[in-house]
Amino acid sequence: MVHEYRSQPCLSPNSNEEDMGLLLAPRLAYFAAVARHEHVTRAAAELGVPQSTLSRAMVRLEEDLGVSLFARKGRTVALTPAGRTFLGSAERALGEVEKAADSVRADADPTAGKVAFGFLHTMGSETVPGLIRAFRVDHPRIRFTLVQNYGEAMIERLRAGDLDLCLTSPVPDAPDLVARRLDEQRLRLVVPDDHRLAGRKRVRLAEAADETFVTLEPGYGLRRITDDLCAEAGFTPRIAFEGEEAETLRGLVAAGLGVALLPPPAVPRPGVVELNVTAPRAVREIGVAWLDGHPDTPPVAAFKKFLLSKRGTLLPEWDRGR
Repeated sequence: MVHEYRSQPCLSPNSNEEDMGLLLAPRLAYFAAVARHEHVTRAAAELGVPQSTLSRAMVRLEEDLGVSLFARKGRTVALTPAGRTFLGSAERALGEVEKAADSVRADADPTAGKVAFGFLHTMGSETVPGLIRAFRVDHPRIRFTLVQNYGEAMIERLRAGDLDLCLTSPVPDAPDLVARRLDEQRLRLVVPDDHRLAGRKRVRLAEAADETFVTLEPGYGLRRITDDLCAEAGFTPRIAFEGEEAETLRGLVAAGLGVALLPPPAVPRPGVVELNVTAPRAVREIGVAWLDGHPDTPPVAAFKKFLLSKRGTLLPEWDRGR
């Protein structure tokens, strides 16, 4: 069988690489099959395509590359040196595609797939481990990729496709996101155990207007809530330290560096007293968010349903803002 090259223009060496990839990608499996069998008819039978279709595809592939990949004798073919070089790269590319396909199929498996889940640092010691433990009672083989970060960073990772769901505060309000409120957590004014307010159980936040505060950095949801509550109480807090982790702040309060508005600790810390704030109402909403219009795999859908079922019971009773 003799093939004549058509007058189709082939891509020049300066052609856009993305265009070349788009041209070549659909033909790589065809090429690899012909190279493996060294016979067009047998390769066509394996692929389930007409022999004529396969022959034309190989001619077009050579035209686009501008090189001969096969030496032909009837329906039997042999690779040229250029064909052998191209085959090695084609097989590696096809292998990577197959691995990627296996990976995404595994991640979407209803019983053993993967959920990429983000959560706040303050949810990491008790809340999230408890959620995952409870969920895995009925879904023991589902895997998790966990990301612990502050709220704005997790929202960006949702938008980038790195996360399926995130547990965050405040509950975001953005047109590209879906968010559902799950619970609210009370915040306490944390003071050193030798502080002038340490003998109290309750305090109005305005009573701390002259205090120095230690807070989370700007961009953290809890920092925004702290600033808003202080403003509602009639003052702007004087900041001695801005950190990234609530328990670090609690330690600095114990050291006498300042006071802080924090959620209750998982384990009581010595050296501090935690006061209920009576005014303004000091709580933060905890919610789950996901990207609007993003299709869920079965494992993600199952975990989302589980999280939504925890509305009002996400946190232990002593931790809620009631």
